[in-house]
Amino acid sequence: MNKNLFFWILRILVGGLFVFSGLIKVNDPVGTAIKLEEYFDVFSNDIAPFFYLVKPYALPLAVFLVVFEVVLGIMLLVGVRLKETVWALSLMILFFTFLTFYSAYFNKVTDCGCFGDAIKLTPWESFYKDIILLVLISFLFFFRKDLPKNAPRWANYTAGLSLFLSLALAVYAIQNLPFIDFRAYKIGVNIPVNMQPSAPMVYTYVMKKGGELVYLDQYPTDESYEFVEMTLNNPEALPKISDFAAWNTEGDQSELLFQGNKVILLSSNLTKMSSTNLDQLTQLFSSLQKAPVELIFMAAATQEEIDALIQKMGWPVQGLQADATVVKTIMRANPGLMLLKDGVVVGKYHHNNTPEALEVLELF
Repeated sequence: MNKNLFFWILRILVGGLFVFSGLIKVNDPVGTAIKLEEYFDVFSNDIAPFFYLVKPYALPLAVFLVVFEVVLGIMLLVGVRLKETVWALSLMILFFTFLTFYSAYFNKVTDCGCFGDAIKLTPWESFYKDIILLVLISFLFFFRKDLPKNAPRWANYTAGLSLFLSLALAVYAIQNLPFIDFRAYKIGVNIPVNMQPSAPMVYTYVMKKGGELVYLDQYPTDESYEFVEMTLNNPEALPKISDFAAWNTEGDQSELLFQGNKVILLSSNLTKMSSTNLDQLTQLFSSLQKAPVELIFMAAATQEEIDALIQKMGWPVQGLQADATVVKTIMRANPGLMLLKDGVVVGKYHHNNTPEALEVLELF
């Protein structure tokens, strides 16, 4: 194969994958920041407390990483400063490979977030993907002197434009919501239905009898069998939502959220909750007070903290508690609104885009 053709194929494969992966994360930089916070928590406990100090800067670091990933991919594709680009790609893939190996070997972070929420990979799948990329980038690195030295003017303009656009898209996604919602709580999803298996779960039971392993479709009633393990044969049938819950001092209130029309204000952290648009939210609640909807404030906080904020703001809402991880998965804003009609998500709003009461009622 011609050497130049070989390098072109490598550049298309590596550059294309970096652009694809980066754009998915540019769509949801808050999600990338949440994933970085997971890594910082793990590293602060396992490696050095220093990583805990970096945690407050997870969002700007996430924006830098996702934009850098897109721009490097574009630069590799169009041939801008290839020597420096290959160096940067090499350092980045070494960093990513370390993260995925650490996650896989020590089973610390179960999803690397390599492709955001669009494509879920197991830790070992992520590691093997990075190993393949490492091999491909290594060819480019060791033969970087054979790569084109100069790029046409349009290529430089393209790289600069990719920097501007990807940064603008990332900032817009932060100030609003992801352009495309890949999560289990996107508009149109029936939450209670997705909390159930899509098909009967099929297991294989590994038992031991007489010193030999026996594989059974049903758990035996014969007590002479010794249980070894059970494996799930159809993991694709597992519930897409397994951790949704809302409660108060009276107990679990999850089922109540799936009945009728609900306007739910969500907060993953009351201390960090933005106060920028609370007046608009207060006006919305006031306008909906006599409408055929139930107003809920669901937060990752104690019931006392939730009730105190409700009283302070004068909101005519019911306060419920929730898990912070679940709230962050549902809503990439703090606070943000989710509208439910009999358990189906019919609307989601960043607090920067607080809707009018009429717009809300039209969705029910």
